[in-house]
Amino acid sequence: QVQLVESGGGSVQSGGSLRLSCVVSGNTHSRYCMGWFRQGPGKERAKVAIIDNDGSTTYSESAKGRFTASKDNAANTLFLQMDNLEPEDTGTYYCEIEPIVMHTCTHRPEFIDMIGTWGQGTQVTVSL
Repeated sequence: QVQLVESGGGSVQSGGSLRLSCVVSGNTHSRYCMGWFRQGPGKERAKVAIIDNDGSTTYSESAKGRFTASKDNAANTLFLQMDNLEPEDTGTYYCEIEPIVMHTCTHRPEFIDMIGTWGQGTQVTVSL
């Protein structure tokens, strides 16, 4: 059974930085994507950054230039370095793993709900 455990959330002021970590255990998928989603207050869960099976990374428009996603395969850990944080970045951050069923990952929460795994989430709060 795949398990994901996030850490590193907290409260910072605007312009500050945080580094989220997600430790993965029990993964037996040979082809998969991993990434980070954010769920703000009263909002849908939305993609922040995804590392595809080929190693390429895609970011949301708001994350580009400020956030960096990376993986340490030896440590089975996914990271999200977040710099120049803004109040709009506030929310619960979830890491996820989505196995590739067809040709590519969908990067869609509803598919990850069905075939992937989410972590428990870590809260990030950015104040002015």
